[in-house]
Amino acid sequence: MSFLLFLAAASIIALSPGPGIFYVAARTIAGGRAEGLASSFGTAIGGLAHVAAGAVGVSALVMASAEAFTLLKWLGALYLIWLGCKTMREARIDVPAGGATVGSARAFRDGIVVEALNPKTAAFFLAFLPQFVDPSGAIWLQFLLLGLVSVVLNTAVDVAVVFAAARARTFALGRPAFLRRMRTGAGLVIAGLGIGLLLSRRPA
Repeated sequence: MSFLLFLAAASIIALSPGPGIFYVAARTIAGGRAEGLASSFGTAIGGLAHVAAGAVGVSALVMASAEAFTLLKWLGALYLIWLGCKTMREARIDVPAGGATVGSARAFRDGIVVEALNPKTAAFFLAFLPQFVDPSGAIWLQFLLLGLVSVVLNTAVDVAVVFAAARARTFALGRPAFLRRMRTGAGLVIAGLGIGLLLSRRPA
């Protein structure tokens, strides 16, 4: 019963529009479906890093330290802002015939870095997952498995968003001026996510 409750709650959270969904949608609009999918899988790896860190207690230590939280927040925020500005700058460049801009490998790496440097992800897992952990069992293993399920659900939703955003981008490919505006908007979204992270506060 506890797992079913977790599954229902995690599914609702995964389907709720959040920074992750906006990020992969923006990357898809900027660089195409392949880059969007690579970004989704990259953020999944970054999310799993937080799950693993939480399972061994590292995330709890980071969240307990104001200095560590602030450092991680600044690094993640500045990286997002840099990516957003870069996307806006590249929006003025014509999209190559293949439709890609930075390439899947780079998008995958960016996704890992963006998610791994997001302390809000660590805070989410530390606040959400323990509610469904049985204290009488192996806590670290339960945390790890529940985190894995949560990341899989989030990634599945992200992939669906990528395909929807890719259709919108395909429509815009025949309209260069419109596509440039879309890519500029995508850059603004990514930079905006960075500003939002920069203004976030450490959970009490």
